[in-house]
Amino acid sequence: MTETATATTARHVPADLSSRIQHYIDGQFVDSTDGDTFDVLDPVSNQTYLQAAAGKKADIDLAVAAAKRAFDDGPWPRMLPRERSRILHRIATIVESRDTRLAELESFDSGLPITQALGQARRAAENFRFFADLIVAQADDTYKVPGRQINYVNRKPIGVAGLITPWNTPFMLESWKLGPALATGNTVVLKPAEFTPLSASLWAGIFEEAGLPTGVFNLVNGFGEDAGDALVKHPDVPLISFTGESSTGQLIFANAAPFLKGLSMELGGKSPAVVFADADLDTAIDATVFGVFSLNGERCTAGSRILVQREVYDEFVERYAAQAQRVVVGYPHDPATEVGALVHPEHYDKVMSYVEIGKSEARLVAGGGRPDGFDTGNFVAPTVFADVSPEARIFQEEIFGPVVAITPFDTDADALALANNTQYGLAAYIWTNDLKRAHNFAQSVEAGMVWLNSNNVRDLRTPFGGVKASGLGHEGGYRSIDFYTDQQAVHITLGEVHNPTFGKSPTPPHEEIAEAAENEDG
Repeated sequence: MTETATATTARHVPADLSSRIQHYIDGQFVDSTDGDTFDVLDPVSNQTYLQAAAGKKADIDLAVAAAKRAFDDGPWPRMLPRERSRILHRIATIVESRDTRLAELESFDSGLPITQALGQARRAAENFRFFADLIVAQADDTYKVPGRQINYVNRKPIGVAGLITPWNTPFMLESWKLGPALATGNTVVLKPAEFTPLSASLWAGIFEEAGLPTGVFNLVNGFGEDAGDALVKHPDVPLISFTGESSTGQLIFANAAPFLKGLSMELGGKSPAVVFADADLDTAIDATVFGVFSLNGERCTAGSRILVQREVYDEFVERYAAQAQRVVVGYPHDPATEVGALVHPEHYDKVMSYVEIGKSEARLVAGGGRPDGFDTGNFVAPTVFADVSPEARIFQEEIFGPVVAITPFDTDADALALANNTQYGLAAYIWTNDLKRAHNFAQSVEAGMVWLNSNNVRDLRTPFGGVKASGLGHEGGYRSIDFYTDQQAVHITLGEVHNPTFGKSPTPPHEEIAEAAENEDG
């Protein structure tokens, strides 16, 4: 089961790497107030390649204070949308001009294959362009009652947004939150994942060059239990946007509740890919191989449970396993690499523990260990289990690595029951040539996003988010604008003021009071 192809280029270390990373607070790079640091590892060698400042509550306090000053007294929230848009477009242009370097650092820091990291860098630029255009094009609602009243909605930035981002595709996912938060006039404090702080450290220079005012962007590195916890609990941070594990999301929800903060949380997934007998098997196999093994399997929307109709099940498993064994595992910087190194030895150990669990729960048909030629580093051969029971842990629990579970089904009802049989509900992929079945299944599956005969390609105008344990709220397009703004309804009377008068004689007729009350809310 170790026939997976391997790339053989030697390990690559980017030139001009700094030996340390600092926080960025109020326009300055600074160390932690207590001087504490933590090690950052290269996932190919698991050697420490730099020290990062380890933020604590005191550092978060300084960053939030700077962001609050910039919001209360600075120009950013008061700029016209077009003015903010110009700066966001400059940010996008700078990111695009540096995509090769960004991808190199991202690949080195996270273990992502260089070609996929390059695509993520370009997507980051597109996120800024999208929201730069959206804030200029958006129209707020207006409601008219002719001759009596005009009602309109006024959107206002909320304040300091706390952004907590994960270690898979970190730069792109940071842009996903930074773009709309800044576009709408908020100031931010970013807490990137401790496993991958390298690319996040580049934002400060990009923003300075683009002309973002001082204090609008602040960054504090550190661990979730220290810096992240302090950010969530800070009374001057009314918004928290978090992407990460469901268990961490539960903790954030509890810690934010006493402050009644606005929360947007994109959490875990165990997404089904449902392949019906009438599907184009060639396309379905290609898409489901890519859907779980791209980004090293470290993606929340991975179709890591493949449900296959029994008529084509044996053929599908045989062909899928053979193709998985041909997936190229290699050093992240090699353009031939399709699966690189997992982000960190802790995560590698977790994924490998699930591989061992799977060997006792199902039939191993591909992978199952280290690929040949990689005795060190966080490399896992693309691993495929067949005949997986819906009660199996590898069917129910998020592995977040290059591991897939394949399960047969007989009827549409069986497929739907299996698809919905987890705590998660982020994404679903459906492969069938029956249009009626596809739409009916999509409406019944418990998932925030569904792709019909399609891989994971999302229009930036559409909402992103899940149901059940996969998240709270949605971002993307206008949903992001909604999250990062307060919506204030303004009502203007055009004609005679229409209300009864209390406290004067004679008492107004009961009918007049009742009519006025019909148009009022408590």
